[in-house]
This record gives sequence, structure tokens and C-alpha cells, in this order.
Amino acid sequence: MRARVLILAGTAEARGVCAAVRDRDVLASLAGTTAEPASLGLPTRRGGFGGETGFRAALEDAAAVLDATHPFASAITARAVRVCRELRRPYLRLTRPPWAFRPGWRAASSAADVPARLSPDARVFLTTGPGSLDAFAGRGLTLFCRRIDPAPDRSDVTWIVGRPPFAYAVEVALFRDLRITDLVTKNAGGPAAKLDAAEALGLAVHVIDRPPCAGGEETHDIDRAIAFVRTHAAPRP
Repeated sequence: MRARVLILAGTAEARGVCAAVRDRDVLASLAGTTAEPASLGLPTRRGGFGGETGFRAALEDAAAVLDATHPFASAITARAVRVCRELRRPYLRLTRPPWAFRPGWRAASSAADVPARLSPDARVFLTTGPGSLDAFAGRGLTLFCRRIDPAPDRSDVTWIVGRPPFAYAVEVALFRDLRITDLVTKNAGGPAAKLDAAEALGLAVHVIDRPPCAGGEETHDIDRAIAFVRTHAAPRP
């Protein structure tokens, strides 16, 4: 029987799927890490599930789960894979393909691997989110960290507030104005304007590898993800 599908959202790919299945019984879920996320155009819950018990309760009315969270949302994905397997709910993971590694990039398994490589006078632009700051703090580095929402000032970092996508020319101008020497980013895939800008300016680029696969079926094909939702979700009344 077809019923409601739960979409774990928060990415551009999730928005694309949601736009294509508005005629189906779908509930989207956002973790609530962004204060004013873009509308998904269908019923959406915000905030966490309250742990595994809450997530299991949410699956009571779900026929299937499409996990379209960020490729680095490893804890959410690992739980979804395990619980869906235990409850025998069809599960599909939708992610962007990772960027192909370019000459000169330096790979890192985590943000903690990067600071030891940096010179004391490095001017570092982080697109890894505020959660990575602890790895760089207290080292005397000049840090700039991009985030979507404003935050209280800190003495050890300058916040760069903005919402993607970011144009190539804007990235080049920003890196020049800030005199950036090193770009630190996660291999999230998708638009690569910041990487193109860094390459054009000769910046050192440090790319953090994706976490190990948590299991479960995965695709980079948004059409396949849309078909998955339409297969398991009932038409909206």
C-alpha cells in the first residue's frame, strides 16, 4: 500500500525532489540548523526528532524514507539507515557526487588534520561551518568562517554571512579583499565557484573527505529519487 513518505531534507537536491512531488503525500523534515530556511512548498516539520525514540515514532506513519541530507550529516544518515532496516522501511540516500580531486588539492580526513599544515601567518577561509572552528582555535591563525545566519561576534574569527549559491566573480573578489591564503572545505559536491576562484588565485585548497558510507542504498540521480518517492507515496487528497 502507498502512504506517506518522509523526506529528510536540507539540501538543494531535497528542494528539487520536493518540488516534483507536491501532488503526493509527503512530509519533509528539516533539522532546524538554519533560522529561515527556504520553503519546500509542502508540509514540513522543523527541529530534531528528539533522539531515536522520536525518529522511530515518526516512521510509524511513513511508508519509506528519502534521505536527502548533507553528505556530512553522518549521524543522521547512520541512524536512518539502521532504523529503516530494523523497521523494514524502504530507504534511499540522495547525495551530490563528490568533486573530482584536482591537482594541488590536499586531502584531509577531518578538519583536525588541517591546522598543522598551515603557516602561522595563514589567512584561512572556512566553508566547513562553525562546528569545525574548535580545530583551528587558539593557533594564532586569521580565520574567516562562512555561515548562513548571523552570530555573535568572536575575537578569534570573522563571520562571513551569506546564502548559497555564490558566483565565481563574487568569490574571487571576496578572497582578494580578505587576502585569503588557504581555503578549507568539505567535499560536498555541487557548485564549485569557490574552488574555481581559489585555483585562479593560487590559494592552497584543503578538502575534507566525506565520512564513510553508513550503508543503505545511495544514488546521485535526482530523477531516481523522485521516482522512489512517487512509488511509495500516495496521491495527496
